[in-house]
Amino acid sequence: MNIYLDHSATTPVRAEVVEAMLPYLGEFYGNPSSIHRTGRKAHAGLDAARRTIAQILGAKTGEIIFTGCGSESDNAALRGIALARREQSGANRIVTTPVEHKAVLETAIDLRDHYGFELTILPVDGDGQLDPTAVEAVLDDDVAVVSVMHANNEVGTILPIGEIGALCRVRRIPFHTDAVQAVGRLPIHVDELQVDALSATAHKFYGPKGVGFLYLRQGTPFHSVLTGGSHENSRRAGTENVPGIVAMAKALALAEAEREAEMARLQILRDRLIGDILKAVDGAQLTGSPNHRLANHASFVVDGVEAEGMLIALDLAGIAASSGSACTSAAQQPSHVLEAMGVPSRLAVGGLRLSLGRSNTPEQIDYVLEKLPRIVAQIRGMMPVAL
Repeated sequence: MNIYLDHSATTPVRAEVVEAMLPYLGEFYGNPSSIHRTGRKAHAGLDAARRTIAQILGAKTGEIIFTGCGSESDNAALRGIALARREQSGANRIVTTPVEHKAVLETAIDLRDHYGFELTILPVDGDGQLDPTAVEAVLDDDVAVVSVMHANNEVGTILPIGEIGALCRVRRIPFHTDAVQAVGRLPIHVDELQVDALSATAHKFYGPKGVGFLYLRQGTPFHSVLTGGSHENSRRAGTENVPGIVAMAKALALAEAEREAEMARLQILRDRLIGDILKAVDGAQLTGSPNHRLANHASFVVDGVEAEGMLIALDLAGIAASSGSACTSAAQQPSHVLEAMGVPSRLAVGGLRLSLGRSNTPEQIDYVLEKLPRIVAQIRGMMPVAL
């Protein structure tokens, strides 16, 4: 038995995506910046991919910047916009939340500690939700950029990006969203979301690793932080990963075409997981919003059980899961997201994330629901009795 329930960490590359990618690893191998025929063929693939992604997002082709991953896109957005805004207007404050991916949080902290920016981190509630009025209350002429994630990678909560974007738009403050978990799972239209910058990465929607994109609205102040060439209209130096970019566009097109039907299917499986785990596993609590959450995402804390032992036992049973962010799951420390939500440390160490995808079936969910309660009971049975 091999059941993969870690699609929020990464997804397998679809066969159609590999097929689209292969010609650019062979026949169309040229450097897209070269003017000869081989280079022009590669450049044509780059242009077609940019058009596809822009059309899906409701963006202009010139607003799509290809990057190496979601973390690079987050870094480029925060650093590039904050530095340009300070140079342009003197704005010197970054506004974000404590539940962001560390690609945003640690970048914001670095800009504070090493570049002199002020940092405002707004609180979230017990579901990981942000009240837009809390954002509105801190918006002033000194804010260089606001960054709020679209959907949380650890607990699946969907945040009110459109409302926050509208508030920023009124004040003419650039608004960035880390949409790494949302793209391919939620409807994404940059004008409806009212975002000025949006980060995504291919491997979350069945594309390859090592390639992503940043949407940057035309006219948004931006200072390139990766210099050394005129690639991507001088906004991101370095020869583009043409095979990966072509594959990313194909993966996004497929995900968008299937999104409504696939998310409806996964929501049924997700609701079974949530409902039955809460009934069958004593001490299990849902984390994240019960209503405003990703259709493929179920997350819990389990009282009296540490995540590491639970994940090892699940793996031995043929079930791949995680305790939260794949970027921090090996750290064996309470999640900063759960901490920000007010989850006590004794519960936070028992985090469990089950994220569904194309390979999952009702029969697999039956198997998980059979195994997980037994695993939790066995782990508790091995724990020393408190004196």
